[in-house]
Amino acid sequence: MEAVHEPLQPTVLIVEDERSNLTSLERIFQREGFRTLLSEDARVALELCRKHRVHVVLTDLMLPGMNGIDLIKALHTVAPDAEVVVMTAYGTVETAVEAMREGAYDFVEKPLKRMDIVKSVRKAAERHALLAENRTLKNELSALRNREIVGTAPSLRRALDIAAQAAPSTANVLVLGQSGTGKELLARYIHQHSGREGPFVAVNLAALPETIVEAELFGHERGAFTGAVQKRIGKIGQAAGGSLFLDEIGELTAAVQVKLLRVLQEGEYEPLGGKTHKADFRLIAATNRDLKAEVEAGRFREDLFYRLNVIAITCPTLADRSDDIPLLVDHFLAIYCRKNGKPPMSVTRAALERLTAYAWPGNVRELENVIERAVVLGRTSSIDVENLPAPIAQAQARGESLSFALGTPLEEIEQRVIRATLDHTGGDKRVAAQLLGIATRTIYRKLASEGEDEDSVPPAALGSKSH
Repeated sequence: MEAVHEPLQPTVLIVEDERSNLTSLERIFQREGFRTLLSEDARVALELCRKHRVHVVLTDLMLPGMNGIDLIKALHTVAPDAEVVVMTAYGTVETAVEAMREGAYDFVEKPLKRMDIVKSVRKAAERHALLAENRTLKNELSALRNREIVGTAPSLRRALDIAAQAAPSTANVLVLGQSGTGKELLARYIHQHSGREGPFVAVNLAALPETIVEAELFGHERGAFTGAVQKRIGKIGQAAGGSLFLDEIGELTAAVQVKLLRVLQEGEYEPLGGKTHKADFRLIAATNRDLKAEVEAGRFREDLFYRLNVIAITCPTLADRSDDIPLLVDHFLAIYCRKNGKPPMSVTRAALERLTAYAWPGNVRELENVIERAVVLGRTSSIDVENLPAPIAQAQARGESLSFALGTPLEEIEQRVIRATLDHTGGDKRVAAQLLGIATRTIYRKLASEGEDEDSVPPAALGSKSH
């Protein structure tokens, strides 16, 4: 069997038992830029569809051996993506309608007019291309929603083990971790292993204005408030039988916290302006905040915190699982080479050393963005140090140590530690401050006391808050 190749121009298979008509149609469509395949017999046409990628089948209804209707039915199995345009003689419109019921895209009556037949086939080809593009987009979206968790580091394995144990239960799960560590990915992992047949519904509470959070979660009836022109099912209703993932749960206002607590306690909720509904979902919440501190500060309800914190899982930072960086690099390279239509790329040893040495304050999300950028801008088959952003390209290998003689002044020790950390982060003072657990302005102040020009300190750094 011949290999199937996707041609640049659309392919039309013309099925017509009158040789003169077949030849005439071939010339017409070749002039219009189509690739043509010809057949005087329906069975031969099916064989051609098995061997070639056919976009449109233009067929007569009256054929020897197998008529056009039977051909259309057989095409559902052999070439389900192909669009069909049928040619019918005057007075057999009923048969053409039957063909449409069987899935034909259009029909044209004989005697054929060049303009009509070309227009119909071209539209059929455009529909084929549109549906193919939609399928591709759906597949890409599905791949994004079902991305695998890559890594073998002990800290990641521990988190996955807890997630796998918690998944089949009905207990609420609280996913903790810094931004970019993959909290939603872990939540999807829990849902996929839960056995629940309903959907996974994700809500980023930080991205919603306070004024619409309640309506977004609980839904509303028509006329419940100004602008509510029709009924809307909220995210809680959409997650029926499945899992509701509330990201950035710490952003909830006090009023919505009370209503969410009632849902978790009573198992029911009320859409705005509506009646009480039973709630049937499994809640997975996530935050990068310290919710205990938020409770102590009076910004988060203690009773809601304990309802959420039945099972807590912490997503490790990328710094805690640096051994996974080579695996993640290969994973993202494969994704973005495929997404951007590029041949497979590799990363040089020198570049991988820099990637492994970098501190990654943005965690896995930052690494993914760096690899996507390198793939898009790369002009060769490999990613080298020069393809990396400056802070990463200048990162020094980990594992360096400092030693000090007893009696070394504390100020000198501080200066040396700051200098070594800045070397490690490629001069990025913000990242260095995060690693040292101090404010960025402290680094500027220490450097100024060593003789550097304090006037170079940006106002934002001088006014920043300590983290």
